[in-house]
Amino acid sequence: MSARYRIGTSLAEACQGLGYKGEMGYQTFLYTNEQDLRKILIFLLEKLPKESAAAVEEPADRAALLSRAIGAEMQRRLQLPWLPAVCNSRGLRWRQQNTCWHREGVVDLTAHHAVSLTLPQGTSDHSKPLPQALQAYYRQHLPLVSSQPMRPADVAPSLLERNASELSAEKEWEAEWNQSGLQSRLTKEEYRARKLQRLQKRMSEQLAQAVQAGAPPRPREGATDTPSIRVRGSRFTQVQKLEAAKEETPVAAPRAETEQDAQAQRELEGATLQAELAELAQRLQQCKMDVREYTACTQQLDESETSLAKLTKEQEAVYRVKKRVMDLLPDADNNISKLQSVIEDSAQRLVSLATQWEAHRMPLVKQYREAKEQNISRVSETQQMLEAVRQLREKIKNVATDVRSREDIYKQLVAEYERTPRDVNRAAYTKRIMEIISNINRQNLDIQKVLRDTREVQKEINLLTGKLDRTFTVTDELIFKDAKKEEAVRKSYKYLATLHENCNLLIRTVEDTGGIMREIRDLEDQIESESNKKTLANLQRILADYQQMRKENTQLLNQLKQQ
Repeated sequence: MSARYRIGTSLAEACQGLGYKGEMGYQTFLYTNEQDLRKILIFLLEKLPKESAAAVEEPADRAALLSRAIGAEMQRRLQLPWLPAVCNSRGLRWRQQNTCWHREGVVDLTAHHAVSLTLPQGTSDHSKPLPQALQAYYRQHLPLVSSQPMRPADVAPSLLERNASELSAEKEWEAEWNQSGLQSRLTKEEYRARKLQRLQKRMSEQLAQAVQAGAPPRPREGATDTPSIRVRGSRFTQVQKLEAAKEETPVAAPRAETEQDAQAQRELEGATLQAELAELAQRLQQCKMDVREYTACTQQLDESETSLAKLTKEQEAVYRVKKRVMDLLPDADNNISKLQSVIEDSAQRLVSLATQWEAHRMPLVKQYREAKEQNISRVSETQQMLEAVRQLREKIKNVATDVRSREDIYKQLVAEYERTPRDVNRAAYTKRIMEIISNINRQNLDIQKVLRDTREVQKEINLLTGKLDRTFTVTDELIFKDAKKEEAVRKSYKYLATLHENCNLLIRTVEDTGGIMREIRDLEDQIESESNKKTLANLQRILADYQQMRKENTQLLNQLKQQ
């Protein structure tokens, strides 16, 4: 059922792609109707070429060109003579166009062999200059990428392999940074340093665990004791001490060590060095902690010293003020008068300075405002120019895109024109166009005739209606004049009004009857079209297909559960 649904959908899309304007879907083909199917067949027959020279219009794009090229190649291969499998073991065929032997489906195949490439590192980051020696090596001694592989055919695979490895590494780093790096709230350099430190720590732990798991066996009786004294110092000093100890030992007494004893001695030396390394790391960590504490204490002492110096300066200023006041107390009156004169002089000096500053400030403020206005106008002009440049660039881009699209269309049209046969019979196209035009003209004439008849009938109806209204008005006036004098005329006037009202009612009834008849005809046409569509039968088929689809889905679910 799903296959039928897909086929119906593909057929409907194909017909709509050809330009079918009616309503169409998969149900049009699954639950067929005679009228709809007739319309579709007529549409498809009109789309067929009328003569051998007529060509079906196809969309002019790259996909269409590729499809045509594939079709041409398939047609060329179908025209080749068939060969049995015994004669075609290696796929060799004779090509008549190039007059040579070729293997089917093979065009210049080579093995994908990649080699390791050496590329310059750190050249993209201009903030960190490279050493001169490294730059000289890159310029003078490092061979080109195309010269590093032994074979020229290995250049492209090597570059692809190198690019793929770099891309995979970059994607892994981005995934790790997005998952763990952002949560750590560290920079990328700090995160990498922390990761390297954790990796080194893990390696050292694994080495220690491996050493502890493979502990050296106890020495056998009679064997020489291995040195168990822990010697402090680096590995270089230990090697020197061991060499000195070997020189001090007499040469005449060599030990016949087996391979197992040598291995045990090496393991013991490794364990000793590992223990010394752990102790040195612990001491280094303790030293770092002491340095941090000393640094914190030093910072605190510096801060206290700064605060004390500031307080001392403030106390000295207060002391100088108080000392001057105490010196002026014995001759207070004279000193107060002097201070008042000094204050007055200072006030006058300040007033004169304020007037001078105001005289200097006003032209400066005016100049500043003018410069600011000029700057604002210049900025606005710059923005306008930038906006004009941006619009011009957008226009250039649009024109370039339009030119490229037109060039592609021109190339496609040229290619299609070259493939079009030159022996086109234009008389057939002209004849068919003239037939279509004549049919359209005949239909237009029929429509115009019907419209003229309708207008004439409507004009007659309007004339009769107007004549009837005028006749009734004249009759009403004449009878109304005599109705005041005679009783019989009054009764005739009433009968005339009743007759006019009944006639109007009869006319409205006829009009309503005509409208109802039109609606009845429309409903009958709809009923006939619906009956032709076989809606009930289609609903039954839809229900059967729905039950079948449910069964298929149940079977697929059972198969998935069994797998």
